[in-house]
Amino acid sequence: MYADKNLTCRDCGREFVFTAGEQEFYASRGFQNEPSRCPECRAARKEHGGRGNGGGMRQPREMHTVTCAECGKETQVPFRPSGDRPVYCQDCFQAKRSSRW
Repeated sequence: MYADKNLTCRDCGREFVFTAGEQEFYASRGFQNEPSRCPECRAARKEHGGRGNGGGMRQPREMHTVTCAECGKETQVPFRPSGDRPVYCQDCFQAKRSSRW
């Protein structure tokens, strides 16, 4: 029913064999997609937490320096403030958040 297939790894570009046994295993688990990475790249990805962007490497967040609308302290936030809403430092944000509840 199943026959070995040659596939190309999306990460390293090498060809690898998707064996009939692996295909049967995938089918028994209900997987509908073929593997897109070779076993070595799958293992490397798994070792690095399974995240995208080349085996778990995440781009650092772009931080923006702002002045807290409450205390005036300079702080950094992970978003570009639009200017139409106040931006708070971590301490003031937490204080405002806990006073709501």
